[in-house]
Amino acid sequence: MAQVEKKAGLLRRTSSKKPLKEKVVLMYDEIFAKDNPTKTNPHFWDELFLMKVNLEYLEAKLESLDGEEVMKIQDNINSLFHHCVQALGEEHQIKVVNALQTLCALFRGVHQKNKSASGFDIINMLMGFDKAEHRMKDLMESLNTLLCGESSDSLKSLCLKLLLCLVTVTDNISQNTILEYVMINSIFEAILQILSDVSSRRQHGYDAVVLLALLVNYRKYESVNPYIVKLSILDDEPTLDGMGMVVHQALTEYNRQYKDKEEENQGGFFSTLTSMVIASFLDNSDLLMTFRTNEAILLALYEAVHLNRNFITVLAQSHPEINMATTPAIAAPTTPTTPLGTTPPSLDMMNSTELPLDPNLQTSNLLITFLKYSSIVMQDTKDEHRLNSARLCLIILTCIAEDQYADAILHDDNMNFRVNLHRMPMRHRKKAADKNMPSRPLVCAVLDLMVEFIVTHMMKDFPMDLYLRCVQIIHKLICYQKRSRIRLHYTWRELWSALINLLKFLLSNETVLLAKHNIFHLALLVINLFNMFITYGDTFLPTPSSYDELYYEIVRMHQVFDNLHCMVLRVSTNTGQWKEPASKVTHALVNIRAIINHFNPKIESYAAVNHISQLSEDQVLEVVRSNYDTLTLKLQDGLDQFERYSEQPKEAAFFKELVRSISLNVRKNVSLNTLSQDILLKEFSSIS
Repeated sequence: MAQVEKKAGLLRRTSSKKPLKEKVVLMYDEIFAKDNPTKTNPHFWDELFLMKVNLEYLEAKLESLDGEEVMKIQDNINSLFHHCVQALGEEHQIKVVNALQTLCALFRGVHQKNKSASGFDIINMLMGFDKAEHRMKDLMESLNTLLCGESSDSLKSLCLKLLLCLVTVTDNISQNTILEYVMINSIFEAILQILSDVSSRRQHGYDAVVLLALLVNYRKYESVNPYIVKLSILDDEPTLDGMGMVVHQALTEYNRQYKDKEEENQGGFFSTLTSMVIASFLDNSDLLMTFRTNEAILLALYEAVHLNRNFITVLAQSHPEINMATTPAIAAPTTPTTPLGTTPPSLDMMNSTELPLDPNLQTSNLLITFLKYSSIVMQDTKDEHRLNSARLCLIILTCIAEDQYADAILHDDNMNFRVNLHRMPMRHRKKAADKNMPSRPLVCAVLDLMVEFIVTHMMKDFPMDLYLRCVQIIHKLICYQKRSRIRLHYTWRELWSALINLLKFLLSNETVLLAKHNIFHLALLVINLFNMFITYGDTFLPTPSSYDELYYEIVRMHQVFDNLHCMVLRVSTNTGQWKEPASKVTHALVNIRAIINHFNPKIESYAAVNHISQLSEDQVLEVVRSNYDTLTLKLQDGLDQFERYSEQPKEAAFFKELVRSISLNVRKNVSLNTLSQDILLKEFSSIS
């Protein structure tokens, strides 16, 4: 018994000893002491970069320093930064790996500790303000060399992680003063090289595209950003194709994940019996919230479409639409910190473009994939994150809809596709069968998406901004059709019905909506869409009967237009903030009211003469066709004019917050653990 107690006592004494520190930690402690570490060890820096980096300890040590302590050891931190940059030129690959990881720890640690410090103070702390320009020039040149040279994929990936780390260390990237040096010493060409090469794009394209999107947004409204200039004039086809491929595959992966999850939720033994009951209560929120949308890749798509007209051709380049369920893919780990849809697509997917085209296989392209993606994220706009994602999708579509070359692609009758958009489950409609979807010009899918949004978002928390964008996109497409005299075979009646129901909703919720929104602006846009059809429909509607159906819908739903007229007349004759916008709607209604007042008596007379209590659609259409000659309409100017999209100043605040959100998410997900230190060291030990 005594022996056991003695043994236990010995164990207690042993466990009370402090654990031995790693040698690298002891060396870090020397750096954080006042003296120059090379005084006692001339080979200090050579030895340091041969040792496995302890990222957690180094970052924590930097964060724990107070202002006075930083000042005392600033020379040592400057020296550490300098020797990290020097080590990037070493032939010994382990030194390069350790230097890159140490730089990441330095950038993160110093910024975390000094969030309130000015950019100049942080630059001074890291590298010394007088030497900063030279140090950053050397760093960027070394990174360029590593990215463009024959370095291993792991090393290139680590370089991109370092750059993403550097760009996102501040919440607002425009306050990251160090990026001034990244503007001066551009890595744009290195990014282009990654995107233009099939092999490097497959490995690093995702990080390269996200990095470019963030760099483009650095102080974009305050000064000349060289990345914006270079991206806007880029005309290298392989590079633009590569950029499009990265975006296409990232969105495809998101769509696949969503579809798989949707099918999983709909499966099960009782699915057939309970599908109608489930549809009654399902709002799709739970399914949608499983997937964090990928704003970083969307931002890259936006910048490419907005800045570079040459990129428009990339949108329509056909690729085989592969059944992703049968494609062997490396599953990305899904954890709360890495939401689905934010990780780059698997390597097998990135290589899918090299598969041969099967003539019997449905083809897809970036635009189709983007439309499918938009149909998913636009279903639920209840939370701010998803609302912003839907807004970005509509902004991209706005840029596409007003680009003449993009419009030509959208309306090209020789480019027909089946685009199976995702539709929100609703009680009053059946789910459309994918196989019944006809092949049509792509503009039909865009219009379908707009109609789908209009029909499914009439709720008290009304997304006014998104509705305005939807109606404006439709208007821009119709302006192109009118100008080009394109007679699109589209089910226009669905659009007219959706717009009339929207007006009906605005009328029913006038009091609630007016407390938050100028509903008269939206009503005016809707009425002017009808005026476009009334005034110019003969130039773009597919058949004379389409024109008859337009008048039939207006007459059939005349009560909605009558009620709208009464409402805007009431508001415009009273003094108040809505007087002027309401009066504009009153003037815009003149032709619609003329149609209603002209045809309604004729229809009633026809019914009375023929002793019919309720006319059929064909009978009403016959009355309409017989009485066009006596209808008088007023010519309205400017119906086919629209304000072109401009990011600055209207959208500047939105993009500032969006980039902040993306930066936070990238910072959270860019972890050096994605490249295990043990794997890296093992790889480069064999090389060295």
